[in-house]
Amino acid sequence: MEEQQYNNLKMGEHGAWVSIIAYLVLSALKLIIGYLTASKALMADGLNNTTDIMASVAVLIGLRFSRKPPDEDHPYGHWRAETVASLIASFIMMVVGLQVLYNAGKSIVDFRVETPDLLAAWTALGAAAIMYGVYRFNRNLARKINSQAVMAAAKDNLSDAWVSIGAAVGIFGAQFNLPWLDPLAAVIVGFMICRTAWEIFREASHSLTDGFDEQELARLRKTVENIRGVKMIDDIKARAHGNIVLVDVVIHVDPRLNVIESHRITEEIEEKMREEHGIMNVHVHVEPWKE
Repeated sequence: MEEQQYNNLKMGEHGAWVSIIAYLVLSALKLIIGYLTASKALMADGLNNTTDIMASVAVLIGLRFSRKPPDEDHPYGHWRAETVASLIASFIMMVVGLQVLYNAGKSIVDFRVETPDLLAAWTALGAAAIMYGVYRFNRNLARKINSQAVMAAAKDNLSDAWVSIGAAVGIFGAQFNLPWLDPLAAVIVGFMICRTAWEIFREASHSLTDGFDEQELARLRKTVENIRGVKMIDDIKARAHGNIVLVDVVIHVDPRLNVIESHRITEEIEEKMREEHGIMNVHVHVEPWKE
């Protein structure tokens, strides 16, 4: 079981590397072309990608740290390191998003706007297509290995694709004697960066504070209730621990059952959780049923 989870984390690192390589190339390309073509929107997009490099590196470090085996200080392992990495990535993205908003807003207020060359627009569109491909790769990988950090990276990839499209629209619009559309697109880019950062922060902080989806918990309860021999569920709790889910459930069974028979019920619960929900870590406490 743990070997499979460690293998999943190792696979998750591939997604982080794909993002890092894509961001390294695209950020350099956007910043250079944005500077040469006087495009505020494309330069803002390029700055966004530089933060994405740092965020992806944070995710990579988190995934590698999660693979460390349990020790005296971490008897449950280091699985939450990838969630912490997602949180750090959100902070980095928010700082840059606010910086982009400040610079773009200042350009509009100071009326320091220029009409950018169309090369900037085509660069932004090409970058959007590349980032959408990276998003699809990381999204599928995150679903396969059930990784919160890789899914956060995928959401960032998709956000970057939309940011590049928004930059392209602003640059194209600036060609029609509306040069202020380019810095305006940069403002929109800044808001989109901040929005993505907030969504990743909210999800990571919810997980780190042991929050869990109520609807998913209800589905887990229904699975246990349908097990033969379970008279009642006294309590059921679940929490995300990195890319794994931990479930604690208290059930009531017929008091006339012996230890072996009661144990068979707990084994069936564990098997159903594994088959129907992909949950490998279930702790079942058995109590006698009182009519």
